Amino acid sequence: MDGVLYNAETPIPDAAETVHFLRERNVPILFLTNTSGSNRASLVAKLARFGIASGETDILSPPAAASEWLRTHGEPGPVALFIREAARPEFHGLDVLPNDAESGARYVVIGDLEEEWNFHSINRAFRLLHSNPQAEIIALGGTRYWQGPTGLQLDVAPFVAALECAAERKAMVFGKPGGAFFNAAVEKFGVKAREVLMVGDDIEIDVGGAQLAGLLGALVKTGKFREPDMNRPVRPYLILDSVADLPGWWDKHER
Repeated sequence: MDGVLYNAETPIPDAAETVHFLRERNVPILFLTNTSGSNRASLVAKLARFGIASGETDILSPPAAASEWLRTHGEPGPVALFIREAARPEFHGLDVLPNDAESGARYVVIGDLEEEWNFHSINRAFRLLHSNPQAEIIALGGTRYWQGPTGLQLDVAPFVAALECAAERKAMVFGKPGGAFFNAAVEKFGVKAREVLMVGDDIEIDVGGAQLAGLLGALVKTGKFREPDMNRPVRPYLILDSVADLPGWWDKHER
């Protein structure tokens, strides 16, 4: 979504037209996002502002995937949330610790807090983990950085890496590039992985992650894309200047 359909609050030119093009041809579409600072209802509203109609079931996000896992597979115990207020509705009904708790967590959920990250907040996450050797880190995505409104800015992965180092345990990743996240998308389509094309602006997280899960990966040169990305070992199935170029490619290659 971000970097493909829009950059922060600026739509990618003709991205909405590409979505309309595919829907007119009955091509199923699922919006995957590593955005962990919003709930799906707000993302639906955001897409609508850019001329793209959608529903919550059309969006797969890390908070939605993580909360579903906690409800269906998680062990009993309180959850500590390090996420923005807008994402908290996705965790409604779970046993959530107060924001000042420094012990008692079974799971510590790390999202993109942006400016809310400071020494106190990340140290509190560490204390929650250190106080319980059984506590697990849940990472809402594995993105290192993204194209923000003022330039590139850190995402979830660097903060998760710091906690993994300090607490000496690995995080469970709900989001890209986790294979389970891509597999969940494929299951929604009800087809084989090789029949799904993942379009993203991150050659490693989007394209590389999709390819490892058996999907086809298309790279767009919008969002966070930079020319040195082309020197990385990942080789996309398709490279486009923009998602707006997808209809032209589709018309030439449709079987």
